[in-house]
Amino acid sequence: MKRWVKMIRLIGGLCLVTLLGIAYVSYLCHNSLCLAPERSNLSSRYSIISSSSSSRSEILSSPTSMVKLIGGFPSKVNIESVAFEDAYDMGFDITSRDVIVFLHIQKTGGTTFGRHLVRDLNLENPCNCPRKRKRCDCFRPNTVNEQWLFSRYSTGWKCGLHADWTELTDCVEGALDEYEGSSRKRRYFFITVLRDPIHRYLSEFRHVQRGATWKSARHWCGGQEFTSLPHCYKGSNWTGVELDEFMNCSYNLAHNRQTRMLADLTLAGCYTGYNTTADQLERDRILLQSAKQNLASMAYFGLTEEQATSQYIFERTFHLDFANPFDQANATLSAQAIAELTPAQIERVRQLNSLDNELLEFARHLLQERFKMLKRRDPHFRRNWFRVIHPHNCLDIFNQDKKLTEF
Repeated sequence: MKRWVKMIRLIGGLCLVTLLGIAYVSYLCHNSLCLAPERSNLSSRYSIISSSSSSRSEILSSPTSMVKLIGGFPSKVNIESVAFEDAYDMGFDITSRDVIVFLHIQKTGGTTFGRHLVRDLNLENPCNCPRKRKRCDCFRPNTVNEQWLFSRYSTGWKCGLHADWTELTDCVEGALDEYEGSSRKRRYFFITVLRDPIHRYLSEFRHVQRGATWKSARHWCGGQEFTSLPHCYKGSNWTGVELDEFMNCSYNLAHNRQTRMLADLTLAGCYTGYNTTADQLERDRILLQSAKQNLASMAYFGLTEEQATSQYIFERTFHLDFANPFDQANATLSAQAIAELTPAQIERVRQLNSLDNELLEFARHLLQERFKMLKRRDPHFRRNWFRVIHPHNCLDIFNQDKKLTEF
């Protein structure tokens, strides 16, 4: 009898130790201190995703260790995303189920680009932009509520203020279903604009210095809204902040903003433990790899510093022309702002945006690849390019081309 009692006590002790061990590990994982098993491919979150773009081969061949989860937030995205080459080959069908989704990153020139989309595209049925109203109605032909453009100036911030890739892919389908009053599957053409990280960062600093906060941003990720992210300031805003103070806030979302907004944040534990020392190198590696892949998967992206090239790529990809050209903004103000900084401050800004710097280099190479491909395939490249860079003199080049053809 005593033997059975001892055995029962032993088994009970082992069970207690096991339960305590499980509870301890669960606590660590909840605080983003453990890594979940590897996933074989970043794109496994999609039910349908185009992967025809050859420019993605470098990314997709990377080791699977790049896609580890930190404090995993599993989610499933059931939308059809159209890649660049598919967009070029199939075109954008404004009369069917195609939707352009503009991922607007702060201080990249997105406001100007967004206005181009609603006001300057040559369409049979252009967007209706009533006076004294910020938003336009960009409805499909012969419909009264079906939007072909999901952006600030058409639908408004339906997925949250400056919604990022994680928010948009999780939200856009449901938001349009609610807006249009019916459920349907659509093809999504994601687009964005990037900017030189130092210039973008300083522009955001100046904007915040004037009182901007973006406090109403949702930061939706992994099925929940992260409303308790710490602020870098006390009070209602950060008006008058100096650059050194702005840079010294470790949880300032301005740091590497472009990488964070293009990455799948669920792969790195969303905002749990954001910018803490635990696993920071691993988190950075995952976010940068994800941002590169998502950028390469997009139907279109432009660069603020390459306006003419960006316009040409958009027009040839979507087979749509702009009535007014993209203006190359004068870089004098940015150069003047940088000139006022000390070498130490410039280096600090560069370090704080090291991921964005690497992302921009990737984007520059990819942009040139796309431009060269479109140029090779464009039988009227000279005319189309001249119209972009000299819009008011395009008739002359058209007449020259016509004479050469007749000859």
